[in-house]
Amino acid sequence: MKVTVDFEECLKDSPRFRAALEEVEGDVTELELKLDKLVKLCIAMIDTGKAFCTANKQFMNGIRDLAQYSCKDTLVETSLTKFSDTLQEMINYHNILFDQIQRSIKTQLQTFVKEDIRKFKDAKKQFEKVSEEKENALVKNAQVQRNKQHEVEEATNILTATRKCFRHIALDYVLQINVLQSKRRAEILKSMLSFMYAHLAFFHQGYDLFSELEPYMKDLGAQLDQLAVDAAKEKRDMELKHSTIQQKDYSSDDTKLEYNVDAANGIVMEGYLFKRASNAFKTWNRRWFSIQNNQLVYQKKFKDNPTVVVEDLRLCTVKHCEDIERRFCFEVVSPTKSCMLQADSEKLRQAWIKAVQTSIATAYREKGDESEKQEKKSSPSTGSLESGNETKEKLLKGESALQRVQCIPGNAACCDCGLADPRWASINLGITLCIECSGIHRSLGVHFSKVRSLTLDSWEPELLKLMCELGNDVINRIYEAKLEKVGVKKPQSGSQRQEKEAYIRAKYVERKFVEKQAASVPLPESGTKVLPPSQEEKRHSGPEKSLLAGERGAASQKEGDKQESPVFCDSKQPSPGLQLYQAAFEKNLPHMAEALAHGAEVNWVNVEENKATPLIQAVRGGSLVTCEFLLQNGANVNIRDMKGRGPLHHATVLGHTGQVCLFLKRGANQHATDEDGKDPLSIAVEAANADIVTLLRLARMNEEMRESEGLYGQPGDEIYQDIFRDFSQMASNNPEKLNRFQQSDSQKS
Repeated sequence: MKVTVDFEECLKDSPRFRAALEEVEGDVTELELKLDKLVKLCIAMIDTGKAFCTANKQFMNGIRDLAQYSCKDTLVETSLTKFSDTLQEMINYHNILFDQIQRSIKTQLQTFVKEDIRKFKDAKKQFEKVSEEKENALVKNAQVQRNKQHEVEEATNILTATRKCFRHIALDYVLQINVLQSKRRAEILKSMLSFMYAHLAFFHQGYDLFSELEPYMKDLGAQLDQLAVDAAKEKRDMELKHSTIQQKDYSSDDTKLEYNVDAANGIVMEGYLFKRASNAFKTWNRRWFSIQNNQLVYQKKFKDNPTVVVEDLRLCTVKHCEDIERRFCFEVVSPTKSCMLQADSEKLRQAWIKAVQTSIATAYREKGDESEKQEKKSSPSTGSLESGNETKEKLLKGESALQRVQCIPGNAACCDCGLADPRWASINLGITLCIECSGIHRSLGVHFSKVRSLTLDSWEPELLKLMCELGNDVINRIYEAKLEKVGVKKPQSGSQRQEKEAYIRAKYVERKFVEKQAASVPLPESGTKVLPPSQEEKRHSGPEKSLLAGERGAASQKEGDKQESPVFCDSKQPSPGLQLYQAAFEKNLPHMAEALAHGAEVNWVNVEENKATPLIQAVRGGSLVTCEFLLQNGANVNIRDMKGRGPLHHATVLGHTGQVCLFLKRGANQHATDEDGKDPLSIAVEAANADIVTLLRLARMNEEMRESEGLYGQPGDEIYQDIFRDFSQMASNNPEKLNRFQQSDSQKS
């Protein structure tokens, strides 16, 4: 209800004016109560919403844990990963909504109450005071006697001054009342409109997000229908098999034992036997025996590695044993030892003896065939990518990430369709994307592209620097090198989604537009003497690379030594794996991205340099961003070299505090020991590197605390997170502060 007070009535100070004032003052008091209540309800709603987001995030982490657990089931892992990513986006949208609600309702209305209503109350106090003074002046003027001229004049002057002051303050009070009555409508409606627009944006974002996910959900639903049909069929088959087996006579275990020389899994026969130990007590133990691959082996538990009793059945004989007290015994004799075994029945003993004899005969007949099979098995096989852990600590948010990344050449437009002002990024490729292309990238799977929002997600400093090292121009020069040659037209921002999807899949998954590498240096065969990569680096990389080669034991080669090799030669390009390996040390991210585009295995092992990996080379090179790039592209943080040292060991030895912090965040195993039995903590303690000792001890304490409290999959203590966040910021923005130990060591030397 809008109540106004007339200025004319104010000057008259009439009963109508006083009644209007009383009505306005009551209305403002009630308004203040209503607004205070609304602000408190808003605070409670925000707190409840944040609690919901926290619970939702824990649930989402549970889904991710389940996805990792289901890594052997591609359908389940992919689906759960997509769903958890979508839930994470919704959590981000919820947090944005709550921030806007706080600004629109809590902050805006509180400001109105504290400023405008407070001014009204102050004006009211002044008005009441001057009103009382006016009443006193009127009473005194009325009471003064006519014959006391001096008092009459004094009372008249006081009354005149008081009336003047009353009119001035009353007019100010009425003005304040009318302004307040006019302003409150705008303030209330403005805050509520902002509140509703926040919800509108929230639901639009959610709708867009799930619109991207909807095609995948429909496909998954169709697959589930087929899975239900398949499950019903399998159930019928299993019930039939159950019924068939149930009809057989299993009164004796003898019927369970059959042997098959041509078994697909290579196991001719298996079952439990008692084995006499070779110790002085000649104890008997029950073990699970099997005849497989022309060997007799046994296991105590299934997870144990099989113990070989007979290496080659062709060199042994089998016979009955009737000269001991136990029944159903037989002996397998080889040129070096004999093994006394006992079956559970005579029928089982005969079956085992016959199985051994048949296996011996078969081994002789198929000797030639087995040799061929072994040769085929020994042929080199291709490696597989291993994905590394991504823990998300939030350090750098919002527009600063957007502005910094979009300043990189080519990043102001979508890498794949050219739409201006992209708000999404692929963090392992180092490119910016529009929302439609980002949805297509998500569908490729995280082993091809990891998508993140430049405005809604949080950005770790090392990840932001990674984005600034690459960019759309760099990546397109690699992945679109042959675009004109093959005659493919790049899609535009207005192209159909199907056209964009086909292009993106051809570009990043099939890599159809990547320029084929020149004749590569083949990987060394077993027993082939080749020029070590350290010498190859000497040839191309100058004194710095020669020094590194010296650290690896190749210092005996002189700088100018250019001996030739039957495998490596200057006219050929290094293999993609070696190119990645060399570029990792040289801190050259574009060359690393090019090597990956040419098919380099991110966990490639250099057998000539203690089986070091590109990630270990990145540690030696001293670049935090290079390590982050490899980890984002699936590098395994726990692969160790021949000396048993992984990336965390090397970073600790070299005193690279920022890298130690990064590897601990990415799940490095700090309990692993090298060939000298030293773990990273003992190495850091010997080197007296206080920063690294602090990080390792904190990580170990945090790990123990999470295990004791059952907080698996949780980030851990807030203090621990804050310290690691500070180290991450320092490593990216002020690395010189973390290099003080290295500087002091160099000064001493």
